[in-house]
Amino acid sequence: MQQRRAVFIGVMTIGLTFATPAYVHPHVFAEARLDITLKPDGTVEKLGHVWRFDDLFSSTVLVEFDKNADLKLGEKELADLASTIKDSVAEFDYFQTVQLDGKPIVMAAPDHLIADFQNNQLLIIFESKPKQPLKLGRMTSFGVYDPTFYTAIDYVNDTDIHVTGLPGGCAQKVVRPDPDQAIAQNQGTLTDAFFNDPTGTNMSKIFATRLEIECPAKS
Repeated sequence: MQQRRAVFIGVMTIGLTFATPAYVHPHVFAEARLDITLKPDGTVEKLGHVWRFDDLFSSTVLVEFDKNADLKLGEKELADLASTIKDSVAEFDYFQTVQLDGKPIVMAAPDHLIADFQNNQLLIIFESKPKQPLKLGRMTSFGVYDPTFYTAIDYVNDTDIHVTGLPGGCAQKVVRPDPDQAIAQNQGTLTDAFFNDPTGTNMSKIFATRLEIECPAKS
């Protein structure tokens, strides 16, 4: 297990020695879906994530975890893969970014993470919940991002982010930041660590596609 986890982390983190974000570019690509479920009072019940990885990365993972070399992953091999991925991305908060009125929200570790292969592509499926109860504020945002810039996880269509139970009076929109504008707007808060070591900061979230839910202020 330790060897396989090391291999997976190695595949995910190759190429992180570039000097600046201008030269750091993703090597792994995944199409994402996010389902946000809200309770009637506006409390976040759960987030449902699905990531579909690109063919090349999927093939690499298949070869590494195919213990019996039959070119497919059985139930035990998939369980081994799921456990390895869960451990590997835990330190990155499972690539999630949730904010309430500009403040980050801590998410609890998912109870289960499922790995599967469909049409020769790796699928990662899991649900997560806020560590503490989270009720929608004036501005609540949800998204995914890799703080190392190595993995590009994005929503191809705005409809790939879906909300169930949106309270009346609240509005939602998908925001896709322009990288140059994001850097310019956040220049004052970007540090040398951000430009020289992408793994040392979480500021890469400013480039992440996100869903913003805006609700009226309560009197």
